[in-house]
Amino acid sequence: MAARVPELPSEVSRRIGPFDRFAGFAGRLTSRAVFFAFCVVLILVWAPSILLIRDVDTWQLIINTATTIITFLLVALLQNSSSRSDLAVQHKLNALAQGLGDLMEHLNDPDASERDLLRDRDELRKAVGLERFEGSDAAD
Repeated sequence: MAARVPELPSEVSRRIGPFDRFAGFAGRLTSRAVFFAFCVVLILVWAPSILLIRDVDTWQLIINTATTIITFLLVALLQNSSSRSDLAVQHKLNALAQGLGDLMEHLNDPDASERDLLRDRDELRKAVGLERFEGSDAAD
């Protein structure tokens, strides 16, 4: 049985799982100049190691293995971050569309209470910051 997808910002869980927190941290870290500098240093350390290793095949295998592992892990983390971002944007758009529809309906309804209008306005405001609270387990 699939979990109910939250429709309003107030229904979105504020819990973010450990993997999502780690993926977010890794995404922020790898998008900085420090990580790029680390990669450059890795190449600069590896390149002259041919003098110690002497076997070209082993020397190439070392860098190929290292870069393949790093790439594989970063692709998994990037996919997690991308999926969470896409889901958050979709929830935000759904909440905004529904909130605007409700607000327009209440504005055209002479019997609408002030409390209903305030509730709709608050839901729209919450939708603006919705992506902060999205985790990959939110749609599970």
